[in-house]
Parts: sequence; structure tokens; C-alpha cells
Amino acid sequence: MVKELPPSVNETAFLLEALRQGRRVDGREIYDMRSIEITLGSDYGYVEVQLGRTRVAASVSAEVIRPFPDKPTEGQLIFNTEISPMAAPFFEPGSRSEEEVLISRLIEKALRRSRAIDTEGLCIVAGEKVWQIRVDLLFLDHDGNLIDCASIAAITALLHFRRPDVTVSGEDVTIHPIDQRNPVPLTIHHIPICITFAFYDKGERLVVDPNYSEGQTKEGDMTITMNIHKEICALSKAGGIPLEMDQVLRCSQIAIIKVTEIDELIKKVLEEDKASKQTSRK
Repeated sequence: MVKELPPSVNETAFLLEALRQGRRVDGREIYDMRSIEITLGSDYGYVEVQLGRTRVAASVSAEVIRPFPDKPTEGQLIFNTEISPMAAPFFEPGSRSEEEVLISRLIEKALRRSRAIDTEGLCIVAGEKVWQIRVDLLFLDHDGNLIDCASIAAITALLHFRRPDVTVSGEDVTIHPIDQRNPVPLTIHHIPICITFAFYDKGERLVVDPNYSEGQTKEGDMTITMNIHKEICALSKAGGIPLEMDQVLRCSQIAIIKVTEIDELIKKVLEEDKASKQTSRK
């Protein structure tokens, strides 16, 4: 495995001096995110998201399982993450890095613990059969801020996904193939989106959506998960410099602007895909 090299002294000094002048090395403004491109697959639940040069693929699948004894009327939502060595040479195949574990926990906290997905709506027969929804995230290119890119990919894939329709008659359960009966979308209460900030100069300077070089030189970071209703679903700060309350509030105000823009983009892409599918059926 190729070892990840720390940035040189000159690279760090150049980046910090640019930030002090209100500039970023890739030409963005301080509060700008990189361009976001969302590509939906022909199969329901497959999405590729590109955030600048960072790229993540998400695939959603469903299977019928027996529910947990303490939650007989709730389905399950599980996440699986895999960082391909193709994304960056310092990721080793077959082993989970600290970064991958952190990303997996953040995505789970953002989407499952925020109750964005109606798990009770996944129940088929209480105590007997429920749907298990699995979200597989594959990281294809790493140029920084994998978390935000993964959160967009995961929620878009869940919105795009359709599960097979089910008929229950007495004790008989019939799962209809999607080519015989229209599949059913998941019930999603809100759309949580992660926005990550990186801090420099003892927290006096911050940037939104740090790229790889900015992520290497940061003194700390924070990820806010929010929806368009201005509800903070999760807040994660894994070490680094301490932050004052006014810094957290400033980040939350920036986050709601970014979340609104991304929410609109996701809905636009999904509407265009829906219209395209309806046109192709005619």
C-alpha cells in the first residue's frame, strides 16, 4: 500500500496565505462548493454523484427478512461503504480505514437516526416479514470531502429507488416483479444533506467543501447534517481545534443555503428522470 504523504511546508504556507487573502487554490470563493453532477442509472436506486473530482456511486437494494423481536413492525435500513483503491492509492483493498469507518457512521447518523426513512412503512407482516433496505456506497475518486458527496449519493439513490409491490392475503405474501406491477417508492419524510467545513488559523478562517489539499492542511473540521426545514439532524466534529458557539452558528447559517441549493438540484434531476421514463413508455 502506498503511504499517504503529508503536504509539504511550502504547500501548506501557500494555501494558508491564499485563505488569508480570501482566495482558494482551486479558484473558488471561501463559501463556494464545487460543482455537483448527479447521474441516475437506468435501474431504480443506482446513482453516481460527482463533487468536483470526488466521485461516489450509490446502489440501493431490498430483500425480505424477519424483523428484530423488539421491533416487529419496523423494517431495516443498513449501509455498506467501500473505498476502492482506484479512488486513491493509499486505500488498501479488503480493510476499513479510519476515514471509511467515520464516513459510514456519519451517513448512518444522517439518514437512519434522523428518521428520514419511514421504517414502519417497510413492514409486510408484523413480526414475520419486513423489507431490509441496503445502501451500498462505492467511492470511486477521492479529491476531498467524501462525506458530503456520499450523503448526496445515498439520499438521491433512496429517493430514486422503487421496491417491488406486495400483496398480503391471509398468510400468503406475494411479491410482484417490477415488470408485472409498478414498483413502490420509499416513504421519505425529509432530505438530510451533509455540509462539511474545514478550519484554519485557530478557527478564525473556514472553507466550505474542502478539497483534498485543503483537507490535508486543516486544523479541524465539522460536518452539519441539515434539511430544508432548517432542522439540524446531526452535527459531527471529530477532533481538531475547539470552536466557539458563534462559529458553529455561522456554519449553520451557511449550511442552510447550501442544503437548499442541493435539495433543489436533487429534486430537479429526479423530476427530469421521471419525465424521461414516462416519455419512453409512450
